[in-house]
Amino acid sequence: MSANAEFNILTDTVFALSTPVGGAIAVIRVSGSAARSVLERAFTGRIEAGRLRYGRLVSQGQTIDECMAVFFPAPKTYTGEDMLELHLHGSYAVVSAASRMLSSLGLRRAEPGEFTKRAFLNGKLDLVQADAVMDLINSETERSAGAALEQLRGGLSERIGKIEAGLIDLAAELAASMDYPEEMEDEALSSVPQVLMPVIDEISALIENGRGARVLREGAKLVILGLPNAGKSSLMNALLGCERAIVTDIPGTTRDILEEKLNILGVPVRLVDTAGLRENAESPVERIGMDRAKTEAESAECLLFIFDGAKGEVLPQERALIAAAAGKNAVFVINKCDLSQEGCAKYGRELISALPCAAGECVIISTKTGEGLDLLKELIAKKLGASESRAIVTNARHIERLEAARSELEAALTQSGTELISVYLASALSALSEITGREFSEELLNNIFTKFCVGK
Repeated sequence: MSANAEFNILTDTVFALSTPVGGAIAVIRVSGSAARSVLERAFTGRIEAGRLRYGRLVSQGQTIDECMAVFFPAPKTYTGEDMLELHLHGSYAVVSAASRMLSSLGLRRAEPGEFTKRAFLNGKLDLVQADAVMDLINSETERSAGAALEQLRGGLSERIGKIEAGLIDLAAELAASMDYPEEMEDEALSSVPQVLMPVIDEISALIENGRGARVLREGAKLVILGLPNAGKSSLMNALLGCERAIVTDIPGTTRDILEEKLNILGVPVRLVDTAGLRENAESPVERIGMDRAKTEAESAECLLFIFDGAKGEVLPQERALIAAAAGKNAVFVINKCDLSQEGCAKYGRELISALPCAAGECVIISTKTGEGLDLLKELIAKKLGASESRAIVTNARHIERLEAARSELEAALTQSGTELISVYLASALSALSEITGREFSEELLNNIFTKFCVGK
């Protein structure tokens, strides 16, 4: 597809601020064929490719700032075009004046993600790597950043490229057999399952990896539920490592939702503390808090049910709470082992016998001493599907296209004629190509790049 004809964005020169205003240094990036001529007109320092030089930024004979500038010639740049960077003092006045000057010289302000979009259209990145740029910017943990870097280095693109190569070879063999059916058709048809079954297995493995690793990119919502005074707020504070929630011996202290972000073994999590659940709420405010707790639980990726294990027995109201966990992704937390190890152990045995089949796993902890918290974190990461295996697929768009490709290949296996098999192969290849960007539409690119910040 012709990028110039379809998108008409490569013929002008754009600029954008790439750093927040108000810091010590502000960096303005410029990309396009006019980059060098603009620098020659506006910068008094020496221009030397790839070297940061000192000079003055001027407009109509007036100095805007004393700054540093560097010019990068195409094609060995991020976008594949001529680029420059202006390293200015970070005040709003300086940045505004420099931006007005660049506009007066005919440059256009870049749209969100336009630098990376140009890099894609100029063949410097594929769409998997472009997605990875945004994922890396938004990474909240080392593991999510590592998954983005893996994609940026081409890990997923390489895997998909090998799959495509095998399918293209099979498609070529089928096409040839249609020209010479008597000599080649039987052999070509016999090779279809030999090629497609391992490919389907490979795609299935990528999908499964993506379902587990997607939480590294998007994070997960973890909601704490329990009866009043079971230790919900104390658990939140213990996991956060600070006194975020108010803790008292008075039932119903937590009336509203508290939410905080944290990192659990490399998994970005939104931890939600809720009001205590009990049958007879004492006030309308408490009932509202309980309703909100149930609403939060409905949209959670994982639930933490916490119980006061020191009393040694499961109460009827707690059994109702346990029953409500049926079919949920849950961890059952028995708290207060610092008060009674024996009571918590007894409570744990009763709790396990009361749990619905495969409802969740139990862990005994103390929010006061920290005992059992490391095991709890491991169980949470496990329940969220964040395995220790390398995250290759982390993007919902990639998973959806992989599922579409697998469906087409499974359909191809059910066919007996070369022509219909070839149609399904073409559809599968199309789905895979949309992941890397070998096939793309303007709508697809807009959906991806409008999510970027300006300047990237």
